[in-house]
Amino acid sequence: MGLSQKEIAQFSTRGYLVKAGLLAPADLHPLQSALSDIVDRGAKKLHAGGKLAGPYEQEGFETRLARIFNESEEAGQVVMGMIMGRGGGGFSGESMLALLRNAGLVDCVSDLVGPDIVGASAYRIRPKIPAHTRTEVPWHQDSGYFLPHCDRHLIVTCWIPLVDVTVENGCLYVIPGAHESGVFRHYTGGHGGYLEIPGDELPGNKPVPMEMKLGDVLFMTNLTPHASFVNRSEIVRWSIDLRYQSKDAPNNAEEDPATYTPERDPVTMACYPSEADFVIRDSTHPEREIRTPEAFKALRDRYHEAKPYNPGRGWTRLKDRE
Repeated sequence: MGLSQKEIAQFSTRGYLVKAGLLAPADLHPLQSALSDIVDRGAKKLHAGGKLAGPYEQEGFETRLARIFNESEEAGQVVMGMIMGRGGGGFSGESMLALLRNAGLVDCVSDLVGPDIVGASAYRIRPKIPAHTRTEVPWHQDSGYFLPHCDRHLIVTCWIPLVDVTVENGCLYVIPGAHESGVFRHYTGGHGGYLEIPGDELPGNKPVPMEMKLGDVLFMTNLTPHASFVNRSEIVRWSIDLRYQSKDAPNNAEEDPATYTPERDPVTMACYPSEADFVIRDSTHPEREIRTPEAFKALRDRYHEAKPYNPGRGWTRLKDRE
């Protein structure tokens, strides 16, 4: 499918683009099913251990995790941990790789970064629980988490809802045009432990809510400020965010995580060295592409076990802001 010239121009000017209906239900169902299975295993284990009154098997994808949280915050956090894994990027199953490699999605990314594409390491699963303030994400740019030598490179975020998203259930907000101002100052220790750009340091452009249907995809630059707030509905607002970059942008695909040490010059490092990057498309050497779930999981696990050094950006703590 790809992007039209008008859509590419909008992405460049505003810093974001919504591509309606890019993904079919069949593209998303395997991941929804895999996440449902994780919730199912967690609920049944907690019920068997006396931590839940019941496993809530009658509930569906949009409500089951919410009902668990309603009964027990502690039990809900256990299941959330099973889903999120390593900061939200722990799930490396077949359905995740299939979506990362989805041809229609990657064709659109190719129109933004070029034909040879690396999957950026920091993909995330986001279940936003009703009335749960800890799953709010404050204003930030993705580049706030990346090393500074990567600021000049385009790293595309594809934010994909797994249910219809509205203002009520906590859709994403973006600030149009603010990506042209570079990286804003972020602070550590923000809401929920995230990096945060305080409200009085945000640009003056009015934030826009991204209400979207299942199958829509939001494309953003790594410099686009965005946030999501409290879920005031009764369903879980499930979403994922995937990231892609040109193979010419710094990455650790095929690098040994053991080489990421405090002695290494940060400008030689991947943009986010904590996790594994992986080749999605390589027109010259297609054998480099990660195509099997076994190879994908092994690569992700290797980086997790090695715990490579990440120097970060040295942001100031929010409580120490002058």
